[in-house]
Amino acid sequence: MSARISVKVHPRAKRTGSAGKLGDAFKIDVAAPAEGGRANEACVAYLAELLGVPPAGIRIRTGLTSRLKAIEIDGITQGAAEEKLTR
Repeated sequence: MSARISVKVHPRAKRTGSAGKLGDAFKIDVAAPAEGGRANEACVAYLAELLGVPPAGIRIRTGLTSRLKAIEIDGITQGAAEEKLTR
């Protein structure tokens, strides 16, 4: 059981959290800067907490250096992941 989602990460935001949808992608604000992969780490940590899965079960498949990322999440269904992200 796994889910695949697209996210657009906004680094250096005032706070970390979900910010709705942009087309097919979920927008995620992270307070961390993009330098040194810290925004990616913050995005994974936020998604793990929000979705109730371990951080090791979240992989950034494409977009490590881009704001638009394809993410695969183990331990949750597609429908459950999308439902939690839209709340």
